[in-house]
Amino acid sequence: MSLLLTAMTFVLCIAMIVAALVSILGRSLPIAILAAGLVSLVASVLFVILASPDVAMTEAAIGSGLSTFLFFFVLGRVRGGERDGEDESGSEHG
Repeated sequence: MSLLLTAMTFVLCIAMIVAALVSILGRSLPIAILAAGLVSLVASVLFVILASPDVAMTEAAIGSGLSTFLFFFVLGRVRGGERDGEDESGSEHG
């Protein structure tokens, strides 16, 4: 590998580690979901650098795209479900 590719790989690995730490240590669920999607996206770029475009396309589509969408969809359903059990006065049905 050339010096440029080595430097690019190093920078992307550092970015992946930082995004993973944000995903694990973050207090906000949407930020954690986005950071996890960023880890998958950076991994797909690394797969392109490593001359594996088929794995990169799969990682970008499934790991970054579909998983992030699914996490946000479930998060919206769970948060919406918290309000379904309450009536207009704010008390729960017994």
